[in-house]
Amino acid sequence: MFPFQVNESIVINLIQPQERDELYTLIDENRMHLREWLLWVDKRQSPEDLDPVIEMWKQNYEDQNGFDAGLWFDGKLVGMIALHYIDWKNKVTSIGYFLGASAEGQGIITKSISRLLDVLFNGMKLNRVIIQCAETNLKSRSIPERAGFIKEGISREAQWLHDHYENIVTYSMLSSDWNR
Repeated sequence: MFPFQVNESIVINLIQPQERDELYTLIDENRMHLREWLLWVDKRQSPEDLDPVIEMWKQNYEDQNGFDAGLWFDGKLVGMIALHYIDWKNKVTSIGYFLGASAEGQGIITKSISRLLDVLFNGMKLNRVIIQCAETNLKSRSIPERAGFIKEGISREAQWLHDHYENIVTYSMLSSDWNR
């Protein structure tokens, strides 16, 4: 599946150990931007902190249990996209993503998710894909809304984020929605 060409400018590929420093630089340069919504940012204080994480991502992919992959735009690592745990029995997964601040507003995530959905539904034969976002994270919420996901509901105070609870909005897309 990888590298996965989204279009002429966007490539999704698994993060390799030798790309650890590039990923750390992306995180570190966008630390305050990412920290607003992502708890794990504070745990990444050096490139070495990524070594066990990259190994875990590799193992998850080998076990057919999702993936965490880099998003390259015109050859530069600008973010990541992930398939969280795949429930093969029920044919369900969820998607997560982030971009560095300078890459936002160019449709990178929207285009990547659209191409990925085709693989998930038509190639992997999954039935349901979920995206969850903090209710107040309007930029992140606009992604599933633009992609045609259905808003299922809001889980009240479902995530502790640094010093407060956030409501979480759940969106879903079914294979039957995608293949109409």
